[in-house]
Amino acid sequence: MDDVWSLVHAERAALIDDLERSDHRRWDEPSPCPGWTVHDVVAHLVDTARTTRLGFAVGLAHAGFDFDRLNARGVTRERGATPAETLDRLRAAAPRRTTPPAPLDSRLVEEIVHGEDVRRPLGLVRTYPAAAVVRALRLQARTPGSFGGAKELVARVRLVATDTDLALGDGPEVRGPALALLLAACGRPTAPGELAGPGTALVRDPA
Repeated sequence: MDDVWSLVHAERAALIDDLERSDHRRWDEPSPCPGWTVHDVVAHLVDTARTTRLGFAVGLAHAGFDFDRLNARGVTRERGATPAETLDRLRAAAPRRTTPPAPLDSRLVEEIVHGEDVRRPLGLVRTYPAAAVVRALRLQARTPGSFGGAKELVARVRLVATDTDLALGDGPEVRGPALALLLAACGRPTAPGELAGPGTALVRDPA
């Protein structure tokens, strides 16, 4: 458990460092999260870092058990009047070890994927620790789509990482860096050329 939190805290610190050097005027750019700007995603990361198991349950009930409404309320609550204010809130929340009622490795999925939701629109690049990306991808592979995972996807394609020793699933191959595979497993767009192989079309258009 401690090793997961050390990875999570390292990702939070790295994102804060990147955001301190970012152009705050660009935080209003759209992120790969539909309907959310970069600023919204940062506010969401503040919200999830502060979330406790009890708080999640109470908030979900108040949101009528609508996850999208719960997340939207969290963004509204934690988004500051300026990017600098939201970044201050992220700094304050970064050391926390609280979590909603979900597998602990989901914190890695949250930090890495939302980290890319923030970095890619801003033109920022991070080389993530392979161990963190692999743990996040393995969790996605065993989590049903109804909970935001990719269990059904890896039943139809084989995800093969080109930068680490990892292969998951059955079916036509999709090859690429582990980070690109993780993004695809989370329904995020990838850059041209990041993924290759006969199963790529099934990843880009799961229907």
